[in-house]
Amino acid sequence: MHLAKPTIKSLPRRRFLLSGAVILGGLLAADVTLRQPQALSIEKHIVPVAKIPKSKEIRLIQLSDLHLRTSRGYFERVAQVVSRLSPDAIVLTGDYLEQSRNLEGVLKFLRLLHAPAGIFAVQGNWEYWARLEGENLRRQFSRAGVTLLINERRDLKIHGVPLSILGVDYPSPADQVSRLVQGASHRRLNLMLSHVPAFNHELLDKRIDLVLAGHTHGGQVRLPLLPPLYLPRFSGAFVAGFYQAGLVKVPLYVNRGLGTSMLPVRFMCPPEITFFRFVHQLPGHAASQDNPADTSTPSSTAKNPAR
Repeated sequence: MHLAKPTIKSLPRRRFLLSGAVILGGLLAADVTLRQPQALSIEKHIVPVAKIPKSKEIRLIQLSDLHLRTSRGYFERVAQVVSRLSPDAIVLTGDYLEQSRNLEGVLKFLRLLHAPAGIFAVQGNWEYWARLEGENLRRQFSRAGVTLLINERRDLKIHGVPLSILGVDYPSPADQVSRLVQGASHRRLNLMLSHVPAFNHELLDKRIDLVLAGHTHGGQVRLPLLPPLYLPRFSGAFVAGFYQAGLVKVPLYVNRGLGTSMLPVRFMCPPEITFFRFVHQLPGHAASQDNPADTSTPSSTAKNPAR
């Protein structure tokens, strides 16, 4: 059997194709490990609520899932973007730590955040896994000007509007969810913080105006037309964005997070700062509280990459 010898032309072509594949692979690896995990996106939502007077507006930012190993300037940039948005309040929905247990790095970042009405946080699973949870973490966060809520409610006023923040501890146990809901006032704007999006939603009622969660990272790696490759426990069917929770369809929003977990990669799933503007519910938005998954009511969203 006669085998054709490689020609002078075929060898450079094969080397070219192989080199091209190696280069493309290297560029893709750099993109998903270096660029995309820091390609910060600002998700802006307008939420009409009848409890907000016509002349008032509340600006709130949600941050989640830092998994802060080392900042390398990324988290400083996050803080700068948050500052430019001028929120009235900031809420944090868990998973600040990673295997490195870089608590000092987390506190350094938290000290860069400022909001006149305060910064409020709940714990995630990584705080428990890192053994830096509970009263110890509460004291540490207090040093950075952050109020850690462990199955607690904080009442405040923003621009004269009474607001309550209900912080449910990981993994949002049913008895604590029920207690916080039953203690909420119909006359106040009630925001519930839960690290995980999947919990006993049947315990929610119309007193809760919005539930904010994280935990899922939006799937972290998303392939076109396919569901997430992996979601952690207590994610349920919730991945990212707006949903309706429970029999009364309470709006629930899932933040994609700022950091990465397990593998330091993101693909088609950028990290997120969520910016909510709570405004008076107009006549044309009569069904908005019942239908938050419709991006026209109550939420109009703009995605702005933060440079």
